[in-house]
Amino acid sequence: MARGAPLPFDPIEEAARQWERRWDGVPQMRAVTSLMRVQQLVIAELDEILRPHGLSFAGYEALVLLHFSRHSALPLGKMGERLQVHPTSITSIMRRLEASGYVRREPHPDDGRAVLAHLTDRGRAVAVTATADLVAADFGLGALDERQLAMLTDVLRPVRKAAGDFD
Repeated sequence: MARGAPLPFDPIEEAARQWERRWDGVPQMRAVTSLMRVQQLVIAELDEILRPHGLSFAGYEALVLLHFSRHSALPLGKMGERLQVHPTSITSIMRRLEASGYVRREPHPDDGRAVLAHLTDRGRAVAVTATADLVAADFGLGALDERQLAMLTDVLRPVRKAAGDFD
């Protein structure tokens, strides 16, 4: 990701200093601002890695989900649920993947209202290659060791659970 020169100070710490003079909730503001900034940085890096494959991270996740499914095919509604995205988002993702030749969509044989997405051989190949590239780049989290990665996952799990992400 093309960025300018690093700032000579941590802008989140400066925001926390300013925030503390006016409001409560400094630890929460500092944490959420850090989380959102890291998300921006990681998504930018992952998108850069996936761009040569003609993928966004959302498209990549959809290909991997199909790759993991028993028959390399799932109804769009089920995909939206599993990827936790709105139905219009999964339709948009599938249109882009279909235009790239990575999936094909067809009517569900048992449910006339549903559409199945099928992973193509080309889609399977790009999912494998893109995964190798992401793994080689540590999914953008190379600054953390395995213990820190596990800790990060554990720290975020209660937030996800409280938000209704899973039971």
